[in-house]
Amino acid sequence: MKYKSIFVSDIHLGTKFSQAEKFLDFMKDNESDNLYLVGDIIDGWAIRRKFRWAQSHSDVIQKILRKARKGTNVYYITGNHDEFLRSFIPLLLGDNLTIMNEADYISKEGKRYYVTHGDFFDSITMTKKWLAIAGDIGYELLLHLNQSLNFFRKKFGINRYWSLSKYVKDNVKKSVSFISDYESILADHAKHKGYDGIICGHIHKAEIKMIDQIEYKNSGDWVESCTALVETVDGEWKIIDWLHHED
Repeated sequence: MKYKSIFVSDIHLGTKFSQAEKFLDFMKDNESDNLYLVGDIIDGWAIRRKFRWAQSHSDVIQKILRKARKGTNVYYITGNHDEFLRSFIPLLLGDNLTIMNEADYISKEGKRYYVTHGDFFDSITMTKKWLAIAGDIGYELLLHLNQSLNFFRKKFGINRYWSLSKYVKDNVKKSVSFISDYESILADHAKHKGYDGIICGHIHKAEIKMIDQIEYKNSGDWVESCTALVETVDGEWKIIDWLHHED
């Protein structure tokens, strides 16, 4: 499928739970004029704790570079997990790959969007990094528990995948409140700056919705949900759920 633009975030290369192979499948089947990597593509935090780098993670980097060489405009927006790149910004690699902290995006309809990973609007990440890192370790623990829980579910004949980490994110009051506050803060910033919408990642929750007349769009992640935000050549916005695309 060919799109005007594809937005992906939170691949977390360098971690055990990165769905790099699924992302490669997605990239093989989908082309675009523009590819926006909306932060946390490489997980520097996890790599510092324990170095994990599968061949598929190298393949993702090579695939992205190949797309840039073949004419796709690639924009790498840094996130908190790949903040080590921020010392080099702005950085232009070749003719078509740019690394930056933020970007403007103009849609086919002429609407203007602010593109950011979103960590700059997360008070915990910005003011209490130790707490953010602790939360990241806790999230990894939940992902480990997911594997164990689903192993036993299959043993009892329950084949449908269930995510404890997603359940916590969607149902624990403090988590739901954090996500709602995060979305509202981003929408308020976009409105104050005169944008029509905001495109982000960071919280691993794909979404397209209106918040106070601002179009809020989140590309999700490639750790659990395997989602991408796309604008079609006709100007339609969609979330692609690659985890269930064959269902």
